Amino acid sequence: MKISPSQRTVVALIPALALLLGLVAACHKQTVQIAPDLASSDEALYKLGEATIKKDTEKGLLYLRQVIDSFPKSFYAQRAKLLIADAYYRKNDESSMILAAAEYREFIRSYPYSPSAAYAQYQVAMTFFKKMLKPGRDPSKTIQALAEFKKVMTDFPGSDQAKDAQDKIKECEERLAGHSAEIAISYFSRRGYRATISRLTEIMNQYPNYAGMDQVYFYLAESYFMMRAYDQAVPFYTKVITDYSGRKMAKTSSQRLAEIEKLKTAPPTVKVKKS
Repeated sequence: MKISPSQRTVVALIPALALLLGLVAACHKQTVQIAPDLASSDEALYKLGEATIKKDTEKGLLYLRQVIDSFPKSFYAQRAKLLIADAYYRKNDESSMILAAAEYREFIRSYPYSPSAAYAQYQVAMTFFKKMLKPGRDPSKTIQALAEFKKVMTDFPGSDQAKDAQDKIKECEERLAGHSAEIAISYFSRRGYRATISRLTEIMNQYPNYAGMDQVYFYLAESYFMMRAYDQAVPFYTKVITDYSGRKMAKTSSQRLAEIEKLKTAPPTVKVKKS
């Protein structure tokens, strides 16, 4: 029986997922010896975990998980949950970032009205943001980060994290626009003018504040020019000249407008039928 590419992808991911689930299970199964006086105090147990995690992450995690298991309704259980998530986040590797995001999400589900819920949602977004790739590479992490930062804005609009999320949204949108622009220009170089127009129009509509908008207007104009749709090219050439007068594309745009004017005033060619 043949295996499809999608099935092969799933099969390839199984070992990684199994390893990740094993790590999570191991964290919960491990135990640590705790003195009775510490075990009976959520604050003392939390402070022990807080101090230990700086020197021995794994041991500190065990103390903090004990706080959550023994005192689930405690204020210190909330703090322990965040400290666990932050510990994974600081590791900054792929599997730890997945664990961090899961812990932050669980914190939000468990304590939706906590003052730290906005911070937890912002950190979820940051787990994707820190793994974003450059324009031209796989944009999936950027798309996920953008969605999570927008969730900060919608769910926690009055939080301290909302302003930072707004700045990160702009950065994510800039990267996504740059990614689409690179694809559009590659289409143009292969004479795929309609595909170029489609991509650039998408940027113009979705990311109007994109820093490379001069390229967007110019290649839109060039695509229409190459398709001999001169009336549609003129507004974009004009936009380049008026808004980006000091750039090289403005000079080329002026030359193109002069060419279009000549083409419009040139007498029509008459085809002579051969007898």
